[in-house]
Amino acid sequence: MTPEQLRSFCLSFNAAVEEFPFPGAPEVSVFKVGGRMFALTTLDARPLTVNLKCDPEEAIRLRGEHPGLIVPGWHMNKRHWNTVTVDGGLPDRMVRELVEDSYDLVVARLPRAQRLRLDRP
Repeated sequence: MTPEQLRSFCLSFNAAVEEFPFPGAPEVSVFKVGGRMFALTTLDARPLTVNLKCDPEEAIRLRGEHPGLIVPGWHMNKRHWNTVTVDGGLPDRMVRELVEDSYDLVVARLPRAQRLRLDRP
């Protein structure tokens, strides 16, 4: 998956926006829904990585199955976030599923009214 494909996929979700909230690191893209982050990446980094929210048990399982490619979230709560290397080591389909899971986890924590506006109960 290329940086452009990752950006495009993150922005393809309902109400997803890209922000650059860190003045000291203007290259860091943060993808949010309802004001809450579901993905964080530096799109020009090599290798390309993305921090994604994950169910804690699933996070541990994924790290065990894909050592070096999925690791505890860099500068994040390591229980709830993984850093995923997006350099071709993982199938693009899997990366898309992980991004979608992260989005869904964040949406699930939004107030009911916001979820209903996103067509996600």
